[in-house]
Parts: sequence; structure tokens; C-alpha cells
Amino acid sequence: MITPPMALPCTPLLGTHIRLEPYSEALKAEVQQALDCDASAWDLFAISGQGAHFETWWANIKRASDAGTWVAYAIRDLASERIVGTTSFLNIKSEQQCAEIGATFLHPDVRASHVNPESKLLMLQHAFNSGARRVTLLTDARNVRSQAAIAKLGAVREGVMRRERITWTGHIRDSVLYAITDLDWPAVRDKLTARLAAL
Repeated sequence: MITPPMALPCTPLLGTHIRLEPYSEALKAEVQQALDCDASAWDLFAISGQGAHFETWWANIKRASDAGTWVAYAIRDLASERIVGTTSFLNIKSEQQCAEIGATFLHPDVRASHVNPESKLLMLQHAFNSGARRVTLLTDARNVRSQAAIAKLGAVREGVMRRERITWTGHIRDSVLYAITDLDWPAVRDKLTARLAAL
């Protein structure tokens, strides 16, 4: 049986506490302000969006967005109306019904809050409603906090991709691979929904 390709529209995603807003020129200054902090956290990213690196970050994402392989969101906290971070769909493979969630940076003020679980719930819901079969999450093996957050979502740790990439700092990175499939999604959705209700 041939299944149709995934169609992942670039649309705003509204939750109870946050709104995910697709990157646009109108948001550029707000995004830059939200990302321009916590230099040590950026050292664990494959590419940097902080300070002098922001223009390259923005240009690279726009290029990938134009090619249809990346959808970037600014995360707006509805209570404060501030942009508090960024997250993306990347490595979008419509024919294979696969996408990655990554390039997620949260301002230190909102870490360990509702922001990450609700943004992941919105994105996973959007992906699986759009025909995704598999959503992956990839993180630096040194980034223990990120690994714990991904595992807490209910994603399955599939292994370590050794010496998988060279980061912007020149570090040769081992990447830890997690995935959520369409078969996993109902249980992951229920777990995330319950977690948010308890916050």
C-alpha cells in the first residue's frame, strides 16, 4: 500500500500557554533578543544563533525554509507576550513521512516550565496530524540536560551516532538519537497532556 507524502504546513500553532509563530522578518528583532544570552548553552549547539552569529543563523534557516526542508518557530509566551525561544522542524523528508524537531533554544527564564513540553506537544501533534510516520530528536552526547528532557517526553533512545558532525566551535560531536513514531504517539500525547495539566 502506497501512503501519501507528509504535508507539513508552515502555520502558527496555538497552545494554552504559548504560541509558535513561523519565522518572519517582523519577528527577527524579537528572536534575536531572546537568543542573545547563555553563551555556555550555545557551545553545545551544532550552530550558534547568539550575538555576532545571529545573522548567519537567520540566513541559513531562511535558505533551508525556502528549500522546504526547515520550518522555524519563535516561541511566544502568551502571559508575558515575549518571545522566549525558538524551535524547528528540520530535515523534513515528505516522501518518507519523517521530520526532526531540533534547533531548540529556550531563554533561561523559561526552562523547566510549561514552555518546552507544550511546544513539543504542539509540534508533535502538528507533525502526526500532517501524516508523519516518524519524528526524530538529536542532541549532543555532552548535553545531559537535553537528553533528560527528550527522554521525559517519552521518546525512545535509539543509539549514539559517533563523530556525527563538526559543530560551530570545531568540536567533533557524538549525537544521541531519539525517535517518536506514529505508533508511539498516542501514549506520548497522553503523557504530555497530563504533564501540562499538572503544571
